[in-house]
Amino acid sequence: MPSHHFTVPPDAPTPPRRRFRRAVRRTVLLAGLAVAGCCGPPSALWVRAWFRDRPAPDDIPPGFADDASRLNLTKVTEVWPVPADPARAEDQLRDLLRRAQARNLPVSVAGARHSMGGHTIAPGGVVIDMLPFRALDLDADRNVLCAGAGARWADVIPFLDARGLSVAVMQSNSDFSVGGSLSVNCHGWQHDRPPVASTVESFRLMTADGTVRRCSRTENADLFSLALGGYGLFGVILDAELRVVPNERYTPVSEVLPTDRYVARHRELAGPDAGMVMGRLCVVPGGKTFLREALLTVWRRAPCGRAEIPALNPAAFAGLRRQVYRAQIGSDAGKEVRWRAETLVAGRLAGAYFSRNQLLSEGADVYRERNADRTDILHEYFVPPGQFEAFLARVREVVPRHGGDLLNVTVRTVAEDRDTALRYADRDLVAFVMLFNQSRDADSDARAAVMTRELIDAALGCGGRYYLPYRPHATREQFASAYPQAAAVFERKRHFDPAGVFRNQFFEAYGPR
Repeated sequence: MPSHHFTVPPDAPTPPRRRFRRAVRRTVLLAGLAVAGCCGPPSALWVRAWFRDRPAPDDIPPGFADDASRLNLTKVTEVWPVPADPARAEDQLRDLLRRAQARNLPVSVAGARHSMGGHTIAPGGVVIDMLPFRALDLDADRNVLCAGAGARWADVIPFLDARGLSVAVMQSNSDFSVGGSLSVNCHGWQHDRPPVASTVESFRLMTADGTVRRCSRTENADLFSLALGGYGLFGVILDAELRVVPNERYTPVSEVLPTDRYVARHRELAGPDAGMVMGRLCVVPGGKTFLREALLTVWRRAPCGRAEIPALNPAAFAGLRRQVYRAQIGSDAGKEVRWRAETLVAGRLAGAYFSRNQLLSEGADVYRERNADRTDILHEYFVPPGQFEAFLARVREVVPRHGGDLLNVTVRTVAEDRDTALRYADRDLVAFVMLFNQSRDADSDARAAVMTRELIDAALGCGGRYYLPYRPHATREQFASAYPQAAAVFERKRHFDPAGVFRNQFFEAYGPR
């Protein structure tokens, strides 16, 4: 299969008015490409997607809690929003923990609730809603941001952008909360970076006895490694100090290539000037391209003065991009249209400039399933780079056999995590982030569970791991194989939380029995 390489022209100064005209022309061009991709011969796909894309109220009844899976509606005793004022919050939170222990109620911690396996829910318990706790403060001398756990990255990015700074490591979307990101120890598409724990200087944690402890690599170091990636089982992260980086200007280089060349080409393209790197795989079923063709994009640094960094503006044509994306559901032709449009647009972006903050600032809501009868479910698997193609060979067989409606596969790299106890990146790994669409019913979830277990076996067979924030479909044996340190982690939980105050559905599924 031929490789298409789009090069970047030399970086030369351009007058502001000409840059503006170029930006307008480029925007119009991209709009035309997107429209052509979805309104050409397969225009019926766009119409079909538009008619099927009918938002349903996601209102959660009083006395219940759910998460992003929309499959975990659970009766709880109370959903308690933490006060925004730090002094009031700590006093009232301490009282809440005492009341919960006195009544033998489990306590879980929730932010934006983007996990999908009940990680923020304890049945019959108290859910602490951290979203009001979102104060931001910058120590400019240290380049350290202090963020309340309830702050979303969508709050953080403009705050830092106004100061010429950016987030060092975060997910590819900005809807997530800081506390939630630390609790799952997220990673992103920042090049050659470990997970977010690597950027944490310290955080304040309220443990089950109401004590607030400052945790860092030198102070309460045990709790530091346990609570980061600890899924809210060790206490409530109140706020955190995060190292931040300069905002930068990037320009993309994209290449379409066969997957068996991906790892080698990634090493060649992602040199020291790479700021962010992302791959996507073709998900068009059948034929010779299903998970065999990749789009690799490297966002290279294009140094400039701060005034030349593109402004942080809303992403363009969100509605149009959504329709192209949602037209894939249950449609091979829709997946073909989306792949053709995406590779075409990538080729036309060579020479365009984007800020780091622009690339980080889009929310997942642009694409998410809104219909009452269906939902989008994420999977994520990590394998050593040398097992890239071996893992995909298994996926190509498993997904079609189970009829999985695979909408997207994003490829990222994650460097070794040396900070957390329940780590997934015990060495440098490649991450495959998969998005499936499925019906919101028990039978569909049960069928998805069978497929998921086979995909987990595929990752484990390649010396890899699976990521824990998603549906709890792994067997206990698979969990123990992927996370052999879990037994020691749960033993430390017993030490710090002897009454078992902090619990959730993830812990009920995989904790000690």
